[in-house]
Amino acid sequence: MIVGKTLFIKNNNNSEDHAKKDHKKEEEEEEGQKLHKSILKFFELAGVSVASDTLPFLRWLDVDGQIKEMKRVSKEMDLIASKWLEEHRQKKRQQSGATKGSNHDDANDFMDVLISVLDEEKDDLFFGYTRDTVIKATCLQLVVAASDTTSVALTWALSLILANPNVLRKAQYELDNKVGKGRNIEAHDIDGLVYLQAIVKETLRLYPPGPLSVPHEAMEDCIVGGYQVRAGTRLLVNLWKLQRDPRVWSNPLEFQPERFLPQPDGGFGGEAVNIDFRGQNFEYTPFGSGRRLCPGIDFFLQTIHMSLARLLHAFDFDTVGGPVIDMAEGPGLTMPKVTPLEVHLNPRLPATLY
Repeated sequence: MIVGKTLFIKNNNNSEDHAKKDHKKEEEEEEGQKLHKSILKFFELAGVSVASDTLPFLRWLDVDGQIKEMKRVSKEMDLIASKWLEEHRQKKRQQSGATKGSNHDDANDFMDVLISVLDEEKDDLFFGYTRDTVIKATCLQLVVAASDTTSVALTWALSLILANPNVLRKAQYELDNKVGKGRNIEAHDIDGLVYLQAIVKETLRLYPPGPLSVPHEAMEDCIVGGYQVRAGTRLLVNLWKLQRDPRVWSNPLEFQPERFLPQPDGGFGGEAVNIDFRGQNFEYTPFGSGRRLCPGIDFFLQTIHMSLARLLHAFDFDTVGGPVIDMAEGPGLTMPKVTPLEVHLNPRLPATLY
């Protein structure tokens, strides 16, 4: 746990046993909804272009009000993080008699650990920032990065599957064959669901969590591909382009999970059977590579595999508004869909499993 809160799940339990906690739960739900809206706006604003990006002397000219909106979102997220920090510090003061020491056994979540570690440091500033700023920024970064990228990727995966009914049938056949309909999917089942894993890989090829890599900076003068690169030059890799390059991928704009599976006799696919997420194949790096490889890759993969597997296993889908799904991409750092995906869910397992 990062800050010890359930932020994005609505609790509908109104039993008497939970009556005393209702007010606290309502506050957490309201806080979670506010944070979720701020996160969506944050990623949208992070992907827009403003005049001062190209012409810094126009920074004062905020024609579309985007800079003002950025400041509003930043302040709102900082207020939420400040509330978390104050709650944790207050709890720590109340538990002042608890176990102390460098092992941090009294910590309940990641923010507790950061507070314990940084409060023991003598310096008030860390790389020019106060300890409170470092704690808030680190925790917000983890919450923001984990929530938006996972939900966007899951939305694209479902959209691609529903736009390709044959893929849905193959995935559900594998799930029924490997797991059956008598129980729910567990974490240990995922390794055996090779077609589901191929679906996730193909989704991340077409729609990487971030279409542009994190910035890199040249530490010294060098020559790359015949181009002279000066020290201090910043580089953003266009992952979207690399992973749709027709010189590397056959039918690059087609959704074909089979390309990540061994090629059957007389069938197609198999071109990317040995390619993985871990940044060793530069034609396919949805999480980056090297030292800057996304630190949340394992959490992301566990979450999306389990979420997608349980959805496809437990439900049949009817799209709202007809069979054609709008696949247009919207603005933003993580490139969400322009139109939300709306579906009707029809149970396909025994009622006792829901």
